[in-house]
Amino acid sequence: MTALLTCVMAFSMLQLFLIGALGPRLVAELGVSPAVLGLTTTVGFGTAAVLSPAGGRVVDRVGPRRCLVALLGLTASALALIGAAPGAAFLPAAVALGGLPQALANPATNKAILAAVPPARRPSVTGWKQSGVQLGAFAAGVPLTALAGLAGWRAAVWTAAGLAVLATVWAARALPPDPPAVPTPAHWVPRGAIAWLTAFSLLLGCGVASVNTYLALFGTERLGLGPATAGALVGVVGVAGIAGRVGWSKAAGRPGLADRLPGALAAGAVAAALLLAVSPSARPLVWAGAVAVGVFAVAANAVSMVLVLRRAAPGRAGQESALVSAGFFAGFALGPPLFGTLAQAGRYGAGWLLVAAEFAGAATLALLWAVRERRTGARPPAPGR
Repeated sequence: MTALLTCVMAFSMLQLFLIGALGPRLVAELGVSPAVLGLTTTVGFGTAAVLSPAGGRVVDRVGPRRCLVALLGLTASALALIGAAPGAAFLPAAVALGGLPQALANPATNKAILAAVPPARRPSVTGWKQSGVQLGAFAAGVPLTALAGLAGWRAAVWTAAGLAVLATVWAARALPPDPPAVPTPAHWVPRGAIAWLTAFSLLLGCGVASVNTYLALFGTERLGLGPATAGALVGVVGVAGIAGRVGWSKAAGRPGLADRLPGALAAGAVAAALLLAVSPSARPLVWAGAVAVGVFAVAANAVSMVLVLRRAAPGRAGQESALVSAGFFAGFALGPPLFGTLAQAGRYGAGWLLVAAEFAGAATLALLWAVRERRTGARPPAPGR
């Protein structure tokens, strides 16, 4: 179960990691401008943000197995369309299709964990499955980028699509049948702890998306790295993110620690963005910055999901996971266009300072929430019970 859920999360966002890692080749071969590269990310995550609340409702009503199988099938279709893109204008439409799998990913995997995993193991399993997103980043930044260097970027994308088809078959055969649906009232607006986590995730997503989308292009345009080496920067974020998500999610299972972790991790992410900002003066710092983004910024989202599982009201795990995910995806939609405007003007330093400010905003929100929780003596039961 853990391996399958990790694989699902890897595929749910793979198309966008691929576009970021293959950005230098797409700019050269398809004539994609930096601004259009950011717009592509905006379309994908904007679609996911809009569909997430409804996706969570669907997961609660239909069940995680059906949704996970559909998710992987849609991912395979989106990757195939990207591989067939005749020009830059086609990419946003293909990526928009990939927004639906993103909308289903966290609600369906969280619902599966609540149904099949004992409470004591949920933080650890959540960390592993959330690390799947970064496994996708690693796959895009290292093996698939290397394949693109040997056989072309289309071959790399088509290979990813074929693997998604195999994962679809695996999920259909391995997942247990869905239980009968239990009707629950719909809640479209986050409340209580879920509202704090949604706002935190929005600011966090702005910064993380900018790193994912522009780090490789920054490496080639400002640091003089080759396309393969620049793509490996995205892979480094992925590897560090895997370690961070697994380690910090496990730590979040300790009583009293989970509420304080998001603010601390976002503060560490500020330092990571500042390392990227000064890296043109000391090029090795870009690698330290990439590692720190993974360990702190990327890991913070996994801790958010641990908190969602602890706080979700009965029968609404899908909906409340979706609301927090919608905040994260909205950040992913908003962040890259802002950064892209600066990148288009060659102002990467200002772009990384913008990312630092976004992470600082997330840290402030999280720390205020943690103080509020301590003062009110709040405990894990969900708001609204």
